[in-house]
Amino acid sequence: MRTMIAPTLKNEETVQDLVAEISKCVHCGFCNSVCPTYQLTGNELQGPRGRIYLVKGLLERDDTNETLEDSLSKCLTCRACEPACPSGVQYGKIAEEARFLISNRPSRRPFIQRVLLHLVPNPTKFRKTYRVGRWFRPFILAKSAREALFRKLPSPATITGTKEGKVILLQGCVQRALTPEVVAHLAALLETREIPFRVLSQERCCGSLNLHLGEKEAAQSEMKANVSQIQIQSDEIILSSASGCGVTLKEYDRYLPQVTDADSFARAVRDISEYLVQFEFKKAHKAERVVFQSPCTLQHGQQIRGLVEAILTRTGYEVIPYRDAAQCCGSAGTYSLLQPKQARALRDKKTSALTDVTPDVVVTANVGCQLFLEPALDVPVLHWIELLE
Repeated sequence: MRTMIAPTLKNEETVQDLVAEISKCVHCGFCNSVCPTYQLTGNELQGPRGRIYLVKGLLERDDTNETLEDSLSKCLTCRACEPACPSGVQYGKIAEEARFLISNRPSRRPFIQRVLLHLVPNPTKFRKTYRVGRWFRPFILAKSAREALFRKLPSPATITGTKEGKVILLQGCVQRALTPEVVAHLAALLETREIPFRVLSQERCCGSLNLHLGEKEAAQSEMKANVSQIQIQSDEIILSSASGCGVTLKEYDRYLPQVTDADSFARAVRDISEYLVQFEFKKAHKAERVVFQSPCTLQHGQQIRGLVEAILTRTGYEVIPYRDAAQCCGSAGTYSLLQPKQARALRDKKTSALTDVTPDVVVTANVGCQLFLEPALDVPVLHWIELLE
């Protein structure tokens, strides 16, 4: 696909990279066959191929429009289209860079986005606001907002670690506030095996939220703060138990090309499944039939498939396959709040597939999926490591 870049954009390096990625597209449409939003709407502009055409127009005119912004805002960035693409188009990069270009233009960001950007990356502020929101939950008209306040606020977990640990344990933002039991359980698994680990005293947001909403500079600021706290040695690793964070952490070198330590930081990041696969466990839950809902950020973003299922099977659980397992559940970071109608439609398809196989418990690998699926299912929804003794 040939793109004639607008004169005003020709000197921007990121635009050149974007054009190179777009040029790989051969218009085959295989991407639409796996795109959740195209499957819902049947609208070409709500699929990867149509969105690429719209981004091409942005680069040629150096101007955005309502159709493009609406199309990109309804994209989950689940990246299911990437493994389906015979030309290797990295659509996630195209959507992301296009959002950056749009966000640089003078416009008023919607109120809910400004609230999310202010609160979510700060666990302390987020917890306080969430607690107040719970008080007013019965009076909130928006169903998506009421549902987001479904979970009772748990007690915070205090995880100290050691100063000498070669394993660095990240706690996340929303996960630290709403599901602190996940990292606490992971810490216990490491302690039982006498594996020293340490935590970051001033851990910042991984940057995912800002990236999803087009705030590149704010994301880079969070990333630089995390990188500056760690001087990674060759034998050290960074563990992330939230796949939505992990996919971003593993690409710090791409977002911070001028930061020397960003490359070593990114190479050190592991999803916990990549680390825990070397150990044997006993069952910590009475469940027999388990369904693993693999988040898009794990199976498409990090391209990790089969590891969690292997660990759970070795532990003694019956891991049950289910239909359309590669499809997004609709959570997608802030998507469930910003695009509630489409998010719930996708969740309905997901929960229907999950309940059809009658599991005792549903497990996942990302806090967003867990919190979004939890109020819609009649069986427990847990992080998968909670099944390990």
